[in-house]
Amino acid sequence: MVSKVKIGVVGAGSIALRGILPHLAMDDLNDRIVLQAVCDPVPGRAEAAAEKFGVERAFLEFDDLLKFGDVDAVSIASPIGLHYEQGRKALEAGKHIHFNKTMTTTVAEASDLIETAKRRSLRIVASPGEMLRPHNQEIKRLIENGAIGTPVWAICGAAFGQYHEKESIRQGSDVLSNVDPSWYYRKPGGGPLYDMTVYALHGITGILGPIKRVTAMSGTRIKEREFRGAQVPCDADDNTLITLDWGDNLFGLAYGTAAGRVTDGFGGSYFGTSGQIMGALLNGEPFPYPGSDLVASMPDRPARQFLLPHVVGPHRDPGAQEHHVYEDVMQLVDWVREGKPSIVTAEHARHVVEIIEAGYRAAETGQTQSLTTTLTGLV
Repeated sequence: MVSKVKIGVVGAGSIALRGILPHLAMDDLNDRIVLQAVCDPVPGRAEAAAEKFGVERAFLEFDDLLKFGDVDAVSIASPIGLHYEQGRKALEAGKHIHFNKTMTTTVAEASDLIETAKRRSLRIVASPGEMLRPHNQEIKRLIENGAIGTPVWAICGAAFGQYHEKESIRQGSDVLSNVDPSWYYRKPGGGPLYDMTVYALHGITGILGPIKRVTAMSGTRIKEREFRGAQVPCDADDNTLITLDWGDNLFGLAYGTAAGRVTDGFGGSYFGTSGQIMGALLNGEPFPYPGSDLVASMPDRPARQFLLPHVVGPHRDPGAQEHHVYEDVMQLVDWVREGKPSIVTAEHARHVVEIIEAGYRAAETGQTQSLTTTLTGLV
């Protein structure tokens, strides 16, 4: 345990510039963290981010951050396809890790990181921490207490749309506002499952438990996208439907699609023999949960984000973004400083990675896939 955690931010792209760095640079955290280092492979971007957010050191290369950054922990916010390699190097260098979603692209990679961290007594917090949210905790309690009768089926998911191409942080002319989104559309690590549906899968498995089997259909529907007048070739699957099997004939559907949405945000919908929960509505009416009064009183603000444990004071200010990512970083900070384990575990993240990986494999082979992991480990 340490009094202050020296943090390095890996990647100064959209999520770091909009969420991680602005939150960690706030004065109310000075007693707990030091924003020690940032790295990014785009020349000048790390230096510009360091100057803007008061970061001690800036690096072009990740290896240099590990060697010369003098950090205790890293928040890995690079493209998903780089997470395993960078995470492995960080653990070998003795660093604790926060992974922005998704931790890895394969179960084998995730298991290797988990075992390496255990051997070296290092901590991993792997976003997204959907079960930190009070409304998800209440949905779990409601279902367990029979509010919708016997659960029958559920659905969750998300769609790409044109979100990444249209982000304002990608439309400018300077190094901090012209962030290229092309990696989102390419393998490995691209596609809406790894980028967006991962939230929904963390929530639905946290509420209903681990998945036992999956089947799927998947492919690339949009072969080319346009970004700032240039054509971006796409090879990552962007149109996927995964059938989920919890066992005992409880089924579900997870979607990661190029467009369209049938659920409330990244939340799931749950259907039972005597009722349904869709978003934060039970049988069409709002249900109470800790903080729901605040949410109802602030319809024009992201007030559900304000219910996360560390999203207080200036972290609720207008303009603050990606509160949930900041929260997950602080889960790691508390664990390192106080020895307080987080529920945002690498094991849960590994299980979600397996759902996605097995879904792709099921689509490719035409065969149902049995999963080997649970929320806490291996079957």
